[in-house]
Amino acid sequence: MTKPLTKDDYRPDDVTVHRDPARLNRVIRALRNAGRNVALVPTMGALHAGHRQLIREAQVMQNTVVVVSIFVNPLQFGPNEDLAKYPRQFESDVDICRAERAGIVFAPSVEDMYPEGAQVTVHPGPLGDELEGAVRPGHFEGVLTVVSKLFNIVQPTYAVFGQKDYQQLQLIHKMARDLNFPLDVVGVPTVREHDGLALSSRNAYLTPEQRQHAVTLSAALTAGAHVSSQGADAVLKAAHDVLAQTPEIEVDYLELRGVDLGPAPENGDARLLVAARVGSTRLIDNIAVLLGESDEKGE
Repeated sequence: MTKPLTKDDYRPDDVTVHRDPARLNRVIRALRNAGRNVALVPTMGALHAGHRQLIREAQVMQNTVVVVSIFVNPLQFGPNEDLAKYPRQFESDVDICRAERAGIVFAPSVEDMYPEGAQVTVHPGPLGDELEGAVRPGHFEGVLTVVSKLFNIVQPTYAVFGQKDYQQLQLIHKMARDLNFPLDVVGVPTVREHDGLALSSRNAYLTPEQRQHAVTLSAALTAGAHVSSQGADAVLKAAHDVLAQTPEIEVDYLELRGVDLGPAPENGDARLLVAARVGSTRLIDNIAVLLGESDEKGE
């Protein structure tokens, strides 16, 4: 028999932690019936200033309860990736959510999200096999599957994602459109350290020396953006030249694409994306560029 809801299922003056998807779904339905909007911020935990910014952006939306999900999704990790060592710091994550005045933390178990015998997944389409998908086969199938499950459980009005994972953001936009999820997907600009390094939970793996090398990624993107008025070839050459100055970096790809990750236009908005390994740590980054125009812009 289902237990009745109590005041502890949602406390506006504090963060409430839920682990059971069905119970959270009932709380969300009650909030929606009371006229509240719901903003979902999906994370894998190890929260940092970038996640804080996502929560703050979610709070700006009118009459909104912010739900932060914390779930290290095994379906998006390959057999030789860092699932086992991915940073987990649940108590401090909850403290951050409390400090940022998120209303609810959803922290399900793997068994809750993928019951025994679960087989259905979400196929990302052709874009899922490019860029990150070419290096990490099956990654975006795992991402879209867990995000679709979160959308169904939380039933958000808004879902907030960072632009650092730009390909992921574009695929989630496509999934929401193609599968008729009734919500708005919101992209938030990348949060960076003072020297330009994009914030990432995986930055914690870097040694001090590797941390210095990692800055080369954002420096290469910035160099490319600064010459965007000269066209695509100049953008890629400038970025490659900067990356070549740090041989300790192993580049997986550096590509210039359209904003939808199709072919880059001759003139207009585009996206410059990079992925590389610094030591054993794999990092990604991207920047907006305006090709063939005198005004340069970036993140």
